Parts: sequence; structure tokens; C-alpha cells
Amino acid sequence: MARSSSGIVAGLTVAAIAAVGFLGYQASATAPAHPPKAHAEQSAAPSPAPSARAADPAKPVAVPEGSGTGSRVVYSVGQKRVWLVGENGPEPKSFAVKPSTAHPKPGTYLVNSRSGAVTGSDGVPIEHVVRFATADGVVVGFSSRVDGQMPEPDPGKKTGGIRMTRADGDAMWAFATINSKVVVVP
Repeated sequence: MARSSSGIVAGLTVAAIAAVGFLGYQASATAPAHPPKAHAEQSAAPSPAPSARAADPAKPVAVPEGSGTGSRVVYSVGQKRVWLVGENGPEPKSFAVKPSTAHPKPGTYLVNSRSGAVTGSDGVPIEHVVRFATADGVVVGFSSRVDGQMPEPDPGKKTGGIRMTRADGDAMWAFATINSKVVVVP
């Protein structure tokens, strides 16, 4: 009987962890990407012409056309951006990333492995590693540096880590489980 009870407890624990991860993803997907700036930071300088202004950070960045349908991670190499697109859920979460030096070819991939915490190919401790492709003989995946930094990768090294902030890494970890679809676009 004790064996049956431990199986039930294990099952309930797994279900609770999955529920917390899903709720964390939902919460991060609805949080503003950039908090409003304080009034003191505003300058009296004239604002640039509309064509020179950056896109409004309050407006969501549209998911690239041709990136498929359904639940998926969309990674644009050219825009240096990721979208977490749910089946019929809230507006997709989108965030900027630092691409690795090895880029996967455009196409559809599946998440094939994950690691909670490891050392990256650049020798840096990383977390929430979500691997999905190989490019130039290097495994490619999303991850966050444990120290929270996002420097440019060393162009002299072949690395496969597409880096993001720790908060975005948490959202990716909750969203992109094994066999989740990853669509790479130019």
C-alpha cells in the first residue's frame, strides 16, 4: 500500500509543478516588456522624426508571417527576437535575444533536450537550456546566463547558445518542453 501512496504523491507533485510552470508562463506573458519610465527621465529635447523613432515598446511585435500555426516558439535570426505563441492563449510573449555564432537554417524543429543548469559552450554557467538544432557541428538552443549578463558572443568561437534574460529564460523553460515546435525564420 505504501508503494501506491508514494506513486500518488509523486503524480500530484508533478501535476503541481506543471501547474505552477504554466501559471508562471501566463503571468510573464502578460507582464509589460518594459516598465514605464519615470517622469524625471524625460528630456526637454525635441523628439525625433517619426521615421527615426524606435517602435513603441508598449505595442506587441507581430509574429513573423510564414512562421506556421499552432503552439510554437518562433525565432527570427534577423530580428534577434523570439515569440512564444500559445495555441489559443493570450497575446504571444516576445523578447529580444543575443544570437549565437552558429545559426540554424530556417525551418521547423522540435525541442530535443533540456537541462536545468549546465556550463555553456562558451564556458559560462547557464540555466534553462532548451536545445532544438545543430548548426556548423554545434548544438543550438536557448539559454540564460546564471550571472544575468547578455554580452555579444565571441565571433572567434563557435557557440550555439541563443541567450536571453533570466526572466525570459524562465518563460521559455515553462513553455518549450520536449517535442515543442520551434520555427526558425530569417
